[in-house]
Amino acid sequence: MAKTKSGAKGGVAALEQSPSHLLHRALQRALDIYVEEFGESGITQRQFAVLAAADEREGATQADLVRITGIDRSTLADMARRMIGKGLLERERSNVDARANAVRLTDAGHEALAEARPKMTQADARLMKLISGGGRRATFLALLRDLTKTAAPAEAAKPKTPKTAKAKTPKPEKPAKSHAGKSHKGKKAKKKAA
Repeated sequence: MAKTKSGAKGGVAALEQSPSHLLHRALQRALDIYVEEFGESGITQRQFAVLAAADEREGATQADLVRITGIDRSTLADMARRMIGKGLLERERSNVDARANAVRLTDAGHEALAEARPKMTQADARLMKLISGGGRRATFLALLRDLTKTAAPAEAAKPKTPKTAKAKTPKPEKPAKSHAGKSHKGKKAKKKAA
């Protein structure tokens, strides 16, 4: 393969140094491995995350699952609806907050999760095998945990710059009022005219 200006074989320097691009590529690799282990008809990686979270936090609300899994609220609500339709989850009013829905696994959900756990373990093991050295693997997991604990993207993206006073632009002067055509003149105007 021909070398590029960056010296990396087939790489593009800007992309090879971009954490967001590299994370995206790593996610693609992880999802490919996941599909190979689970098969096309298996539950998705995000469905696995919801089942695992709901199993560990019995009676968790959908809002709790959003915080635990990182799946956005509308996507999770749609996923929960579909998983309820498949008989994997049940939804009921929360005992803690009557406005919230608590989600729990059905018997079929427990079975699906039990069947999926060894496959997920195998997929994770295959992914981690791509990183050489046990110490590097532990560091990699720690770094991923750090990334998931940071501020929301919108908050993190805004650079904090000190506020500076805006220079005031002078207002244009108003044109003098014309008194032409007016028959009534003030007392001062009459004295000057006289």
